[in-house]
Formats: sequence, C-alpha cells, structure tokens
Amino acid sequence: MVDSDLPSKLLSILSKAADTVRGHNSIQVYSHYDADGISAAAIIGKALHRAGKEYRITIFPTLTDEFMHIVESTPSECIIITDLGASYIGRLERIGCDVVVLDHHTLRETSDKICYANPHMFGVDGMTSGCGSTMAFLFAVALDEGNWDLAPLAIAGMAGDRQHLNGMSGFNTFVLDGAVERGLVRPMPGSLIPAGRICDELLVSTDPYMRGVSGDRKGVSALLKDAGVPEDRDYIDLTEEETVRLSSIIAIKLIEQGVSREKLEELVRTKYYLPGWNMDAEILSSVLNSCGRQNLPSVGIGAGMGDAECVKQAREIDTASKKQLVESMKTLDDGKSIIQMENIQWFDSSAVGFTGMLCGVIMSYVGNPDKPTIGINASDENANISSRGTFSQLDRGVDLSEAMREGCASVGGEGGGHRIAAGGSFRTDRKDEFLKNVDSIIGRQKKTFEKK
Repeated sequence: MVDSDLPSKLLSILSKAADTVRGHNSIQVYSHYDADGISAAAIIGKALHRAGKEYRITIFPTLTDEFMHIVESTPSECIIITDLGASYIGRLERIGCDVVVLDHHTLRETSDKICYANPHMFGVDGMTSGCGSTMAFLFAVALDEGNWDLAPLAIAGMAGDRQHLNGMSGFNTFVLDGAVERGLVRPMPGSLIPAGRICDELLVSTDPYMRGVSGDRKGVSALLKDAGVPEDRDYIDLTEEETVRLSSIIAIKLIEQGVSREKLEELVRTKYYLPGWNMDAEILSSVLNSCGRQNLPSVGIGAGMGDAECVKQAREIDTASKKQLVESMKTLDDGKSIIQMENIQWFDSSAVGFTGMLCGVIMSYVGNPDKPTIGINASDENANISSRGTFSQLDRGVDLSEAMREGCASVGGEGGGHRIAAGGSFRTDRKDEFLKNVDSIIGRQKKTFEKK
C-alpha cells in the first residue's frame, strides 16, 4: 500500500507486518469485545480468510495480566492483536513468536522487535483520529489492496469509539475519503430523530435518552402526537415540516432535562450510510457491540465477515440489548443512584450490567456535565469499572486514562484507556478506597491545569 497521505514509517511497519503474516500458515488473533474490537477482528478475519490463512480469533473484555498469560502461552507462530496491547509491549516483545499489534490506546512505549502500529506513534490522536479498526483496516489493505471493501467495518469501529462525533480526522479521514471515493460509504446530514421506525426507535433510544420517553410507550405516543407525526411513520418518510416539528420538540425536552449544548450539537453529527450493509455505520456499530457485550462475540465477528445468518442473529441480539439497556438506565435514573462526590460522580451497575454504555448515557444526558462519570460493577470479587468524560472536561485538565491507571494501581489493580474514556479493575473490597483516590486524582488534575 503506497499513499502519500500516510506517514512513510507507518507504511513501512504495515508492509513489514503484512510480509510477516504472509510467512505463516496459521495465525492467532486477539481483540477487544467492544464495537471497535469486533470490527477490527472481523476485518482481520476476512483479510486472513482471503489470503488463504488458517486463523483463530479470541476476544477479551480487556487485556490484564491474567489474559496476557493466555497470549504468552499460545502455541501459534504468529499473533495479531487488535484494539489491545499498548500497555504490554515489553512483555509482547519477549514472546517467542512473530507479533503484530494494531492498537490506538495511550502510547507507553514503542518497539523495534515486534510490528507495532499505533496512531500516537505518528502524532495522530488515537482517541479521536484512529481507532483499532482503523489500524486493522490499514493492515488489511497493506496485505491486499482488494481489502478496501472492508472499509465500512472500519467506519463502524470509528462510530463505536465515538471518533466521528466532531468530524473525521487523522487516519480516519484517509479511510473515509477512500471509502467514499469507492462508493462504499455515503455521508448524510445528521438529525436528532433516530433512523428507522420512529416510535420503535424512540422507545429503545439512549442516544438521545429522554426522560418520560425512552422506555415509555405512552411517552413516545404523546411526543409524536405533540409533533403531529403518525406512530407508524419511518424516519425516511417524514415531511420537512414533520422533521422540523419533531426535532424541535426533542431539542426542547433535552434542554429542559439539562443536556448541554455541546451534546445537542454532537447529536446532529454527520451520519455515514453503508450501502452494502443497507444501514448506518452507527447501527452496524451497535449491532456488533451488542454481540460482544452479550458474550456472543463470535456472532458479531461472523456478522462483520458477512455471514447472513449471523447478521440476522446479531440484529436480534442488538434489539434485545437496547431494550435491556434502556430499562437499566431507567432503573438508575431515580434521583439517588448517581452519587455525587467533589470531583466525580459514580454509580453501581452490579445489578444491571452495561457499565460502560450506561456510563456514556449518564455522562451525556442525566449526570452533572462538569464531573467525569464512573460506573462500577462489583458483582464479583473483582470490580470492573468504566469512566467517561466530555471534551470540555478534557479542556479543563481531566485525563481519565491517567486517573484510571493511577487510581486502580493505588488499590492493587490495573487501569487505562483514553483521556475521555477509560476503565480498569481491582478487588471489590477496595471500592471505597478507589473512589476516594480517583476523586482526589481528578481534583489534582484540574488544579494543576488551572495553575498553567
């Protein structure tokens, strides 16, 4: 793959990675279980299948010491890791086989011993401008130019990691422009109104999440009646007048709910329609994400690789998942489940699950917009955590990647991720200590920034 829009060093790494993979008959792939990770795994799986390689894909919820032991003990002569690995480069260098890492998380170290490609290595922000599926796609095209038709999966991964919210940039722009040029993706104007049959989509919607509407059929009916929109209407069939009325009512409800202007502007972001999939990239992202989160990643990977039965099953899983998510959100939106501390807000998701997804909904639609949101699932001896912030919080010095890394380490656990979204784990019995420490860390970050 030769293109002047990409750094020559990146092209060199990808070319070396492709040559490495060509030299092996059997490949072990490891990836993350979210939309980006499933998209990346499907891209790699399809590319390896086309190259006539035997391969096996294993999905992890995160990469910890426990899962690293699995990676280190693999009998494979070649390993590809996507959407994971940035925190373990040193250990991956010591594995006695060829290793390719295609990640985008915070850069800890580089490597001359393994094929490691991360946007941060080239001055590109892996939080906003190049995700795991972006890097997996660039590798796939380096392996064979014919893999450009996998670009829609990369766009879905970008949507899953919310990298499209403020417009595409960095390596994502290269992928998008090439996909548009080839007719694989069609940008479309955004809207506050969800795509699909409006009454059904509003009922299960958490983006936007509207109190008294999301998860409430009577509330949906009342909203559509106020807008003068028939309940059986599909988004694409709305008249211009109906679109304006319904959008205005949704906007008013969200403003009354306390949703920030930043979020409202984000909601009308550009959409990316995927003709070959007959769906929007965000919908495909949701479908793949639901499979991973419901512990059915093989269905998501199969769907991403184009298996019709898997696509059907994945859509059913997504529908059920959306219903569960909105009900879980309603359970937490009771005025007392989101607990305010000085610098953070947090909630316990042990009884409802969906920690990371709920974290995002709460941060965007019902929480205090000035405080990062932390969700804790303490249903096991090890608590799993997710955190979400906003770009305006980042502008005030908040760095959740460092906060989760330091906070988890302070109680004997592990954490990391991106400045705006990060996670980790630690022993459940140290939850209170963790929260106290992270609250202090976020406060320190903001004070340090103020002094600059």
